[in-house]
Amino acid sequence: MRYISYILALLAGAVLSFEGAIYGELGKTIGKLETSFYNFFVGSIILGLLWLFFGKGKLSYAVKAPKWTLLGGVLGVVYLTSIVISVPFVGVGITMVAVIIGQLIMSMVIEHYGWLGSKKFRINKEKVLAVISMIIALILVY
Repeated sequence: MRYISYILALLAGAVLSFEGAIYGELGKTIGKLETSFYNFFVGSIILGLLWLFFGKGKLSYAVKAPKWTLLGGVLGVVYLTSIVISVPFVGVGITMVAVIIGQLIMSMVIEHYGWLGSKKFRINKEKVLAVISMIIALILVY
């Protein structure tokens, strides 16, 4: 299952690049906020159908969940809208490398402190070197 997870993560990254390019272009036509709205609207319809036919959880338990765990929707809007705005100005490649750098840095901080229920993993020199390498990659891609 571990290797399937790696493959799914790689697939998600590839899909994200397509999504960024597509929505960057759509944003020029219908507007940036409208593009984000379109994404979440269509996504909600598709997920609603999947949930209806295949859902096994208890959506009604959302009111019992810790309130901070419900911030994902807000963060998703910030994330996607930032990409829609960035791609037309700096391109898909730079946007995606910058996204990955932001993800690496924040995931290291979250894991270092064990925030949000994550397992603690200390920041070490290898992780810092990885981020520096990504920043160099961003400069080289630019």
